[in-house]
Amino acid sequence: MPQLVDMRNIIKVYPNGVVANRDVNFSVERGEIHALVGENGAGKSTLMKIVYGLEQPTSGSIIFNGRPVKLQSPHQAIDFGIGMVHQNFMLIPSFTIAQNIVLGHEPVKGRLLDTKAAIRITEQLAQEYGLDVDPTAKVEATPVGMRQRVEILKTLYRGADLLILDEPTAVLTPQETDDLFDAVRRLVAQGKTVIFITHKLIEVKEISDRVTVMRHGEVTGRVQTAEVSEEDIARMMVGRDVLFRIEKPRQQRGEVVVQVKGLSYVSPTGRPLLRDVSFQIHRGEILGIAGVEGNGQTQLAEVLSGLQPPTTGEATIGGQSVLGRGPRHVRQAGVAHIPEDRLTNGVALEADIADNLVVDRYYRSPFARRGAMSLRQVRRHAEQLMQKFDIRAAGAEALMGSLSGGNMQKVIIAREFSADPVLLIAAQPTRGVDIGASEFVRRQLVEERNKGKAVLLISADLAELLTLADRIAVLYKGEIVALFRSRPDLSEEELGLYMLGLKRQLPEQRE
Repeated sequence: MPQLVDMRNIIKVYPNGVVANRDVNFSVERGEIHALVGENGAGKSTLMKIVYGLEQPTSGSIIFNGRPVKLQSPHQAIDFGIGMVHQNFMLIPSFTIAQNIVLGHEPVKGRLLDTKAAIRITEQLAQEYGLDVDPTAKVEATPVGMRQRVEILKTLYRGADLLILDEPTAVLTPQETDDLFDAVRRLVAQGKTVIFITHKLIEVKEISDRVTVMRHGEVTGRVQTAEVSEEDIARMMVGRDVLFRIEKPRQQRGEVVVQVKGLSYVSPTGRPLLRDVSFQIHRGEILGIAGVEGNGQTQLAEVLSGLQPPTTGEATIGGQSVLGRGPRHVRQAGVAHIPEDRLTNGVALEADIADNLVVDRYYRSPFARRGAMSLRQVRRHAEQLMQKFDIRAAGAEALMGSLSGGNMQKVIIAREFSADPVLLIAAQPTRGVDIGASEFVRRQLVEERNKGKAVLLISADLAELLTLADRIAVLYKGEIVALFRSRPDLSEEELGLYMLGLKRQLPEQRE
């Protein structure tokens, strides 16, 4: 097939001297689904930003549709027919789906938006590409799977022939992922081309025709997907064998250390986000929480970690009440928290790695004595954790804002695991983290469980929950609608039915 994109000898060096792309050659054939994989910091995001005009290469050239192009901005890339659907949706929640799709290219009647025309355009696009949406629904009231479709339709409305999908299944249920894959295949059948960025190698095998692998800014493999295994791809990504199975010894469950009863939370706007949530976690147990994003998982973690006060209910850690007392009190009660939103609640971007690693303990020995901090101890602590958790940076004094997303996550994980907690709340701990680091984090979670710690694992990765959790609770519209003991016959598809509200257990059925 003819090449649609041909990137030749791409080099990208940032002003601080970091080399993101080293003489990269990357090509995509018209009408294919091309997977692009690599660890965090491998250079794949930079390469795609260059294709989309968000970054310009230091040197190298781009041939698009048979002719050389210089892409100075996303607007210019869109004019060439290149569209990108980002991992974090760029939609206006209070607007309708139709308003979001036509935003910036609105049909007008006089000086006002022609609402009927916008709805008609949305309906036609949805029918043409098999992406079912409700044009009149507000985005804030729609499930995450439909928001994904809106982002794709918005890109198609702007005339994209090449779609770059960045981690498109990160927050989707198995059923929603299947729907997305069906839609992607239909797009390709109608002449579109797709670049698919993902950390999930099972998806690479299922959806792609070819795969390009990057490591340390270079291409380490370019293969036909059907000719390689997941293990082969992982080896090209990491440079070593990756063990996909996490050995989890038989559970030695101890006494109840976490007791949550009747927990409810109503947002400042009056929307109930948690409804009468009750559960227990024992020593030596991982309790997993499954749910489509926006069904109360974020609020559950924030209430239990002290970031939000509950509306009603109670929670105790080792018999000590922790609700509504603030984050420091909760941490002193033995709670550690890997937050879902690392930029808002996890790190101080303007501070260095060393300071971020002691932000919860700087006032205690050995980091403080008679009210004065020991910078030597802070630095030594940082260097030890950077080595143990493979945090890749120039040194402990490197600013958090200069790190890749994966390395930021490693800093948070290092800080929280080293706090020696009674309860570890891990919210999306491997989101945006590469396969090698994910393997490490999962082993650490099991190790904490084996040490007798209680772990609350909130994850959109159902395979992760099924591998790690001893029990799995499903949240739907802020309620626990099912509770399972982990067992071999419990599938992602079964969990997905409860996550979408299609099934619900009776209280006596919960395990």
